[in-house]
Amino acid sequence: MRHNDDAPFASFLHSRPNQKLTDIPVLGMSSTQVGKSFKHYFNNTLGRDRNCDKVHYPYVALAMAIRDRLMERWKSTQMAYDNADCKRTSYLSMEFLMGRALSNSLLNLGITDATTKGLYDLGILWEELAENEPDAGLGNGGLGRLAACFMDSCATLQLPVKGFGIRYEYGMFRQTIVDGNQMEEPDHWLRDGYPWELERPEYTQRVQFGGHTEYRRGSDGSFKVFWVDTHDVLAVPYDTPIPGYRNGTVNTLRLWKSAATDEFDLGEFNAGSYAESVGAKNAAENITMVLYPNDSSENGKELRLRQQYFLASASLKDVIRDWCDRSGQLFDGFAASNCFQLNDTHPTIAVAELMRLLMDEYGLGWDKAWEITQSTMAYTNHTLLPEALEKWPVRLFQQLLPRLLEIIYEINARFLRQISCYWPGDNDRLRRMSIIEEGGEPQIRMAYLALVGSFSVNGVAQLHSNLLKEGLFRDFYELWPEKFNNKTNGATQRRWLASCNPGLRGVINKTIGEGWISDLEQLRQLAPYAEDAKFRKIWRKVKQENKQKLAQLVKQDCGIKFDANAMFDVQVKRIHEYKRQLLNILHVVHLYARIKAGDTAEWIPRCVLIGGKAAPGYAMAKLIIKLINNVADVVNNDPDVGELLKVAFLPNYRVSAMEVICPGTDLSEQISTAGKEASGTGNMKFMMNGALTIGTLDGANIEIREEVGDDHFFLFGMTAEEVMDRRTYYNPEAVIKGDPDLRQVMNLLEKGHFNQFFPRLFDSITQSIRNPHDPWMVAADFTSYIAAQNKAAKAYRDVESWTRSSILNTAMSGKFSTDRTMREYNEDIWHLEPVVPLPLG
Repeated sequence: MRHNDDAPFASFLHSRPNQKLTDIPVLGMSSTQVGKSFKHYFNNTLGRDRNCDKVHYPYVALAMAIRDRLMERWKSTQMAYDNADCKRTSYLSMEFLMGRALSNSLLNLGITDATTKGLYDLGILWEELAENEPDAGLGNGGLGRLAACFMDSCATLQLPVKGFGIRYEYGMFRQTIVDGNQMEEPDHWLRDGYPWELERPEYTQRVQFGGHTEYRRGSDGSFKVFWVDTHDVLAVPYDTPIPGYRNGTVNTLRLWKSAATDEFDLGEFNAGSYAESVGAKNAAENITMVLYPNDSSENGKELRLRQQYFLASASLKDVIRDWCDRSGQLFDGFAASNCFQLNDTHPTIAVAELMRLLMDEYGLGWDKAWEITQSTMAYTNHTLLPEALEKWPVRLFQQLLPRLLEIIYEINARFLRQISCYWPGDNDRLRRMSIIEEGGEPQIRMAYLALVGSFSVNGVAQLHSNLLKEGLFRDFYELWPEKFNNKTNGATQRRWLASCNPGLRGVINKTIGEGWISDLEQLRQLAPYAEDAKFRKIWRKVKQENKQKLAQLVKQDCGIKFDANAMFDVQVKRIHEYKRQLLNILHVVHLYARIKAGDTAEWIPRCVLIGGKAAPGYAMAKLIIKLINNVADVVNNDPDVGELLKVAFLPNYRVSAMEVICPGTDLSEQISTAGKEASGTGNMKFMMNGALTIGTLDGANIEIREEVGDDHFFLFGMTAEEVMDRRTYYNPEAVIKGDPDLRQVMNLLEKGHFNQFFPRLFDSITQSIRNPHDPWMVAADFTSYIAAQNKAAKAYRDVESWTRSSILNTAMSGKFSTDRTMREYNEDIWHLEPVVPLPLG
């Protein structure tokens, strides 16, 4: 939002087309120059001296010194985009799980060594400063981390892509474990500020809620819609730089913070009503206060809908503002110059909001506005679980977003007429495909709104995309097969190998050069070295060092000692029944029972690490966490077990922890029920770092196995088709009766061996396993899982063979870079041209 008194300065800026940066002195990148910048910020800006003993201040000083160098490239990138008048993509996501920025920025700028030396010359270890950086609490799991990887790759590919999200004051929660139970604490990650961001109040947007609509006749006789008597909030943007890998490009992640339109009601304040005077301010700021408010209550649902609309409205208004600044209020070329990628169902209200803005604010007719909307919106689906496709009560829309509800009803009416033309008289199909789900309380199906309003719909793994077309969205695929495509997920190798695993990075660089950091397919050059005994020895040495670091993390966070010579068997991800942490712990109980029975011939010591957060209202997931911790307590304290088996649950799983976990893992557990995991990205990160996967044919596991080969992947379980078929006759009681190992495990659980002082504590878990309607079919895959685990243990005994498989997993991980994913998005959906930044100096 520009102020009138800014107009002369704006005119000055706009009068300088094709700007160059030759008049701006370029900051040096040497160790001396970085050290000088650090001292400037530490001594002058922060006002600290040698008596300062808090590591926070030197960390902030270093972050500011590095941000200055990013800022030069940030400006040159944005100027290049403006000068090229290029097409742009806006990536809308409710989550961006960015992780720590310092080490990643140093790597991408190419100044890690210079910074390390510059600080060392001042008597400072940069690693100590990096450890002080909080994990940005902007996401929960795979969805948010994927968005962060996407942003890294887009900058590396020099694509004009801008991320839009919410600047949550508090992350999801900080997880602690008390008596084996998950406890949630506020994650106030912004408590000490965030030196990487830049507030941009001049681009503040106003977002409307509530009120009602009025229709007024204009001077030309036509009716115009006005959304009036609204309760508005301000969306204040904060920008974070996203550097590409050593290419001068720095893209933008714009996060919105909510604020009141007025600080407080002065009349109320003067009358002594202090609480009421700041009520509007508090209500406005609550919108961006917490990531994922508990939506089990009506207030929680309302707040979540407010967040989604707040993101969509502010972001679209911002893009249109920028378009009008550059092109005037003419929208003929808007669709050719803009694309909006909707990251899952959360921001899909953008379809209706863009229609509202184009019609109500800029005077376009319905047909033109709909043509632009359908030409610019692209939808990525991330789930095969029907319950995860968001639906909102019509009643709630009427209360919060009455104008949007009118537009959605009109979109639906026109869409149903289209369906009637294709399938006359097929009322069942009309009911199935309607954006409005009728019933006791009508609901708006947000995924369907996205399907109708988008020109592209993609899944995130080949199996996932196929299942969407065959199941969840079959009706829509039959109508619009050309809309559907697949974009298998990936992870950025910059963070998930080059940065988090410096030991392995050094070995790979020495062996095949550094080109893989920007072209992961080059890792295939490592494959022949799997046959080199000397190289395998070097590889094992790096893995052993990484396992020592992971063991230190487990000791620090869990108080449990892991022996780095044991197999490190790891499952870290969101706790959910479909991800089947339960199946993992059943295997642990099986191993425990074997040890107690003396069945330890040729035993391979194993350290099992499980981590992840359960949603606060998800009772079964929290009970599974309790079971894992109770089993761990028994196993770790049984003298008969000793060092043969250790189990730990890592509290507060986070990006910075994963950066230690994936380099130190031997066996990666990817054991979801086939047909339930859309893709997974943790599986890719583990693969890049040389872990072997034990998994089902689910999500991207299928493609991982195709790349590395069956000999280097431990496969078990039913296929998605077999799962569907077996549901009609599933009998877990017969499975348990027919498998003595599973029968023994169930006996230990049901006899209360792991909850002796709390009888029947885990009854709901054992009952779910025995339930013939168990959607996760835990018992059905148990026998196959145990066989695969035995195969993995046998393979681990052959050190040379295991190392060979580890090397080949890294070598064949090239497909799973988000660089490849982003190229495919761009080639098939966005059609952007890479833009080289303006030269510095």
